[in-house]
Amino acid sequence: MGVALALGMFLSLVYIFSDAKKKYSQHFAFTLVILPVCVAAVIMLIGSDIAKAISLGGVFALVRFRSVPGNSRDIVNVFFAMATGLACGVGCILFAVVFCVSIGTVYFLLNRFGYAVKKTQTKQLTITIPENLNYQGAFDDLFEEYTKSAMLEKVKTTNLGTLYELTYVVELKEDINEKLFIDSLRCRNGNLNISLGIMEEDSSMIL
Repeated sequence: MGVALALGMFLSLVYIFSDAKKKYSQHFAFTLVILPVCVAAVIMLIGSDIAKAISLGGVFALVRFRSVPGNSRDIVNVFFAMATGLACGVGCILFAVVFCVSIGTVYFLLNRFGYAVKKTQTKQLTITIPENLNYQGAFDDLFEEYTKSAMLEKVKTTNLGTLYELTYVVELKEDINEKLFIDSLRCRNGNLNISLGIMEEDSSMIL
């Protein structure tokens, strides 16, 4: 149990210090400290009792679906902590330490060195236009000037059908002035609402 607690603290510190942007969750960092201890305790209680194992497996499944982490990297952290707790619970202390330290080091390095991070970020652009404006091709020249790619993802009516709301997925060019981009769009859409934000992670990519 002591080893599980120490390794949980190590996992939590890796999670905190690997986040260069300091956007980590305090609650999730706390969870990573306690989770290996809880899993180790459960495994010690189960022993070789198959009935208990099935029952407790159902409990873990309920917890999993009621508290899904924000993205796939958080889910990896949860499985990482559970695997560490399982190893401690069955008495494989040396394996737990080697596994936790080695994988934790790899996780830290991948995050700190920005593995697979795109140089340009995909963003979601929402433009409100009047009903009399033909949206097909209305902004193509602006997209060509300011973006690497732009794809119309969704069209919906709003304000009792008097307005259209267009949702685009855009990849902005490097070092562009976002304010100039938005101002150019405002001149085209009659100064109606425009929003430009970060794309949420695709739920289909989450384990």
